[in-house]
Amino acid sequence: MPPSAAEATGGGTPHRAGPGGGTSHRADETARRADACATAPLLNCLLREVARRVPVSGERPVYRLPGTGRLLRVRAGRRPAGPEVYAAGTWHRLGHTDLVKLVAEEVGRHTGVTNHELPAEMIDSRDAVAALLTARAGAAPPDDPYLRSEQSLVTGHPHHPAPKARGGDPAALWLPYAPEAHARFPLVLLGVRADTVVDDGNTSALDALGTAPPGYRLLPAHPWQLDLAAAALAPAFADGRLIRLGTTGLPVWPTAAIRTVYAPERDLFLKFSLDVRITNDIRRLWRHDLHRLRRTDAAARAALAACPGPAAWLSDRGHRTADFAYEELAVVVRDGLRDHLLPGATPLLAAGLAEGFADSPLDRTADPEAWWAAYLRQVVPPALTAFADHGVVLEAHLQNTLIAVDADGTPVQALFRDAEGVRLLPDVSRAAGWERLQYCLVVNHLSEIAAALAERHPGLDPWPAVRRELARHDLPEAAALLTAPTLPGKTNLLLRWTGADGADARYLPLPNPLVST
Repeated sequence: MPPSAAEATGGGTPHRAGPGGGTSHRADETARRADACATAPLLNCLLREVARRVPVSGERPVYRLPGTGRLLRVRAGRRPAGPEVYAAGTWHRLGHTDLVKLVAEEVGRHTGVTNHELPAEMIDSRDAVAALLTARAGAAPPDDPYLRSEQSLVTGHPHHPAPKARGGDPAALWLPYAPEAHARFPLVLLGVRADTVVDDGNTSALDALGTAPPGYRLLPAHPWQLDLAAAALAPAFADGRLIRLGTTGLPVWPTAAIRTVYAPERDLFLKFSLDVRITNDIRRLWRHDLHRLRRTDAAARAALAACPGPAAWLSDRGHRTADFAYEELAVVVRDGLRDHLLPGATPLLAAGLAEGFADSPLDRTADPEAWWAAYLRQVVPPALTAFADHGVVLEAHLQNTLIAVDADGTPVQALFRDAEGVRLLPDVSRAAGWERLQYCLVVNHLSEIAAALAERHPGLDPWPAVRRELARHDLPEAAALLTAPTLPGKTNLLLRWTGADGADARYLPLPNPLVST
């Protein structure tokens, strides 16, 4: 029998499952934090995509899981916690492992699909967080606030069931390259026989990284990717198509995207292939994406250049690879920051603002309403204008948007990046493009920053300012957004459970916080 309202929200004594063994307080604390970091996004997925709210009063919301009929309650918030399931007349606390089992059974029944891979990824994600927390405890964060923001994402995507999974490999193989562990490392320099090199666009910045011998061209490689692709590349090393030339003299810093690194001294970004599933996709530079890169990049660059205001596009100038290992060895050359930033401005990753890092302007602003209005003025107009006037759908989510702030921490400029995620009209329909933009800009991006700001400044309602900013634009879709009952929410749990392609986004309707009440 289902519990009464009193039982559902506060009755019973929860059974508390501890984090397991451990011989020290530090180990226990790391395990507790890892469980919390892994539990929050998994709960967010379950509650958004599958669960149904039960109308009972109390401090903790209660949800019915339709596949199994179970009742679940959590501590509500942007990062839900403390999941408990109702059984035998009382509430039982779920640790992360038990929650994974619950989710797997529920989603299996909900979809009728069996999946043994994703639960393992959920556990891998939690274990990766534990490894990252341990590594961070002994690592010095970068002095540069931009790099701190890029390397702050310990929890990561707030609505993904396994945001920190790293392919199931032992942590020792990937920790040296993990941004969350404050890693920095040199790149491996390869010589590629000149008759096998493929160059597309402007890749001249690569030639400044070292010197190749006669008959070869220089190609930097991510050391993790070389490890992953060792068997495939062995014949080319054996017959001389590839040679090793040492490493770069200066280290690079991995950004939040993991496979994209920043070389501050050269002010250069490089994006590599990684044959590892990170969130929804194997992060390889696929040939078909590389072939469309210059077209999408040119369209995004032109659209941002034509937008009024200081917004900027970090151009993916071109790529270089070898014809015998096109995807394995591909590297994309991306603009640095300095030529695009306003004088005196400091760039910060939007996802870092949502997650939190030392000296974040969200923590120190004395006027959150003014700060938020300034943020919206920089981020919203270029994304809408690019769509309305140029048919460019920017992937303006948290990880592809930088917000530059002045000395007081006030947002003064937005910078967008990653041509691989850009969509163009009419390659996609206007309706599909607008749906994608709504999700990336409003649901993934603005909703998270708004929630993080309100969390730090209780009593702030961030949505009237968003309404005012959207109302300034004459785009018909923006006007309709102010009265639409729902917004599109991406279903990452169901997407991964059913094995759909990561680029095949599926959405479900979420209540629209922009609608006036």
